[in-house]
Amino acid sequence: QVQLVESGGGLVQAGGSLRLFCAASGRTFGSYAMGWFRQAPGKEREFVAAISWSGGSLYYADSVKGRFTISRDSAKNTVYLEMNSLKSEDTAVYYCAAHIDFMELVRSAVRYWGQGTQVTVSS
Repeated sequence: QVQLVESGGGLVQAGGSLRLFCAASGRTFGSYAMGWFRQAPGKEREFVAAISWSGGSLYYADSVKGRFTISRDSAKNTVYLEMNSLKSEDTAVYYCAAHIDFMELVRSAVRYWGQGTQVTVSS
């Protein structure tokens, strides 16, 4: 069992930066691939970024590539999403997600979800 709690969301101007945090509980956290998804109003939830259990494999949606960076600190059971050069279209609720298999997570197969944190980018 893995429980995920996001934080770090907020209101930021276009071009600004935010860092999201996902605190995970559970002894098996280190075995899971971790990722971030987002859902904008009136739209389906979409994949943003994923990181393998070792941190050695990363994958990003084209829409955030070069602007967002995912990382993890297994000693702290925490996953991060550094978001730079934010755009109004990045406005969404951001969800932390986990799956034992990295490629399944990239394909949006999620075993555990967090409750989400709101990110609002003003233009």
